[in-house]
Formats: sequence, C-alpha cells, structure tokens
Amino acid sequence: MADITHDTAPTAHGEGIPHPYHLVKPSPWPLAGAFAGGLLATGAVMYMHYNTVWLLVLGFLAVSAVMFLWWRDIIKEAVVEHAHTPVVKIGLRYGMALFIASEVMFFAAFFWAYFDASLFPKIFAQNPHGVWPPPHIKPFDPFHLPFMMTVILLLSGVTVTWAHHEIVHGNNKKAAQALGLTVLLGIMFSFFQGWEYSHASFGFTDGIYPSTFFMATGFHGFHVIVGTIFLAVCWYRTVKGHFTPNSHFGFEAAAWYWHFVDVVWLFLFVSIYWWGSLGAAAGH
Repeated sequence: MADITHDTAPTAHGEGIPHPYHLVKPSPWPLAGAFAGGLLATGAVMYMHYNTVWLLVLGFLAVSAVMFLWWRDIIKEAVVEHAHTPVVKIGLRYGMALFIASEVMFFAAFFWAYFDASLFPKIFAQNPHGVWPPPHIKPFDPFHLPFMMTVILLLSGVTVTWAHHEIVHGNNKKAAQALGLTVLLGIMFSFFQGWEYSHASFGFTDGIYPSTFFMATGFHGFHVIVGTIFLAVCWYRTVKGHFTPNSHFGFEAAAWYWHFVDVVWLFLFVSIYWWGSLGAAAGH
C-alpha cells in the first residue's frame, strides 16, 4: 500500500499520474470546433449559391475563436502545467509530420491536374489547338515578380533557421529578431502575390490554365498566410520566454511548416511559372 501511495503522488510534470503520458482534461473545444467548422462550410455553400456572406463571416469568426482558445489551452499545458513530457513531444512530432504529409497530398492533386492539362492539352475544349499555355493566355514572366517572390521565401527559410539556432543556444532576443524578419518576409510575399493576381491577364473561369494556376498558387498563398500567423505567434512566445533550448516544439512545428511551404513554392515556380511559360515564350 505504501508503494501505491508513492506511485500516485503528484509527479514533476504536474499531472498527478505515475506515467509520462499526458491525459488530456475534458475540453469543450473539439465539439465547439465541429459546430464552427459546420457553420463555416454551410456559410461557404450559401455564399457560392446565394451570394449571402454573413453566415460565411460568422463561421470564419467561430472557427478563429475556437482555434485561439484551444491553442491557448495547449500552450498553458506546455508552459504552466509542464504536461508535454519527452514521450508526449514524440507524439506531437509524429502528429505534425503526418499533418504535413496530408498537405503534400493536397498539392499532389493540384500538380496532377496541372500536368494532366499541360501534357495532354487537346482533350480540353478550351484548348482545341493543343498548345500550352492556350493561345488566349498570357502567362507571367517567371523572372520578374515570381522570381522576386522566390527569393523572398528562400530568404525567409534562412531567417527561420537562424531563429532556431538562437533558440537552441538560449538566445531568445536574437531569436525574436530573426522571427520578426521571417514574419515580415511572409507578409511581403503575400502582398506581392496579391499584386500579381490583381495584374493577371486572365481570370479564374477563363479556362483550364487559369483554374489550375489559381488553385495551385492560391492554395500555396493561403499556406503562406497561415504560416506567417503561426510564426507571429511563435515570435510572441519567444518574447515571453516560452521557449527553452530543451523545450521548443511549438517553434519547431512552425519551422517545419514554413520549410514545407518553401519547398512547395520551388516546385510551383519551376513547373508552373517557368516550364509552363516556355510555350508562350517560344511563340507556341
């Protein structure tokens, strides 16, 4: 009985359990997230079919609120309760790796659609001449704005690696500076992508080329915005001293995500902007 009393005493991890695994406390956020996601999906359908935007906005705000409150609780578990033990961190790493793998599948579908349309162009009614890009499309010059956007993203990959180096060495002040630069570069990329879209000579519904172009690059642009917010939160947490050399998986997850975004953009630049414009440069 003495051994049992000793084993069930509170541990250094603050959970009061005799094992290193984190038993998650009852939380309202999974259920609230399901309702918020359903509201957002319903709002999207209503907007696309009936052009009513209020339900879409309400769903977006609901999802954003659940995300903020849920992740706030997770940060509290890590920083205050010390519930993220080494074993738990392994699980978090597997979870983030699988999430990124699922994102790779998303982009694989978009690349598949693009290459299917570009390598077999005659099967599409919008492109009876069988050339790529179609004759009515004027693609972007890959070595103007797209190349600058590529340089911006590659530079942001350098700064986020710099931030990781500083966190590992316990220098949170320099890490915050590097993260601030990364967030700024992410904002710059999104600004230039919006500028690029506003000057496109084609619209989303102008054929298979615009559809595949905007789906692939736009989905990537959405990931850049999400990654920028992710890194901005990490910047705030770095300033607050949440990260230590031995415990900073929140930052590592953001860095993994950002490097994934960088790599996807390199594929987009080579395949869509550069290779996809060769036919137009050669006068079809």
